[in-house]
Amino acid sequence: MIYRFRVILDNDTEDDIFRDIEIRQTDTLEDFHNAVTQSFGFDGSEMASFYVSDDEWNQGEEISLFDMSEGLNTVKLMNETVLEDTVDKDKTKLIYVYDFFSMWTFFVELAEIVDEAEGTDYPNLMFVHGQIPTEAPQKDFKSDDDSDGLNGFDDHLDVDDYSDIDFDDQWN
Repeated sequence: MIYRFRVILDNDTEDDIFRDIEIRQTDTLEDFHNAVTQSFGFDGSEMASFYVSDDEWNQGEEISLFDMSEGLNTVKLMNETVLEDTVDKDKTKLIYVYDFFSMWTFFVELAEIVDEAEGTDYPNLMFVHGQIPTEAPQKDFKSDDDSDGLNGFDDHLDVDDYSDIDFDDQWN
C-alpha cells in the first residue's frame, strides 16, 4: 500500500507552503525524511526528528535521525522505524523538525492510503505548492495570555550576580 502525505511548513504568513508525497507504507521514516528534505530543497545534512502527534498537533514520542542520547535513554531511530508502525488510518499526524538551530517545523498528515500504481517510482513527489523562504519562520512561544513567554513568572534575579547566593564561582 501507498501512503499519501501532505507536508505543510509551519509559518505565520498568508501563503501556504506544502508538498504532497507518496511513499510505501513499508518504507522507513528515514526514507520519508529524505523525501521531505529533497522536496523542500534541503541538503538533508542537518539533524531532524519526527514526533508522533495527536489530533491537536501536540508533540509526542520522538523518532530521531541519529542517536544523540549517549546511551542514557532508549531512542527510536528513523532508519529502524517503518511508516506503517507509526501512522495509520487512525493515527494520521506527525510533526517533523529539520535543523534544530533553524527549527524548520512541518505538520505532516496522512491524507490517503491507496494501492501502488504500476510504473511509479516511490517515494513520489505528487504536488508542490509555494516556495520555501530563505530562513525558517520565527516561532513565538507565547500563549495568548502569556505576555512575556514565562507564564507570568518573573523572579527579578540577575543570573550573572552571585553576591546574594552561597555560590563559589571560583570552585575549580
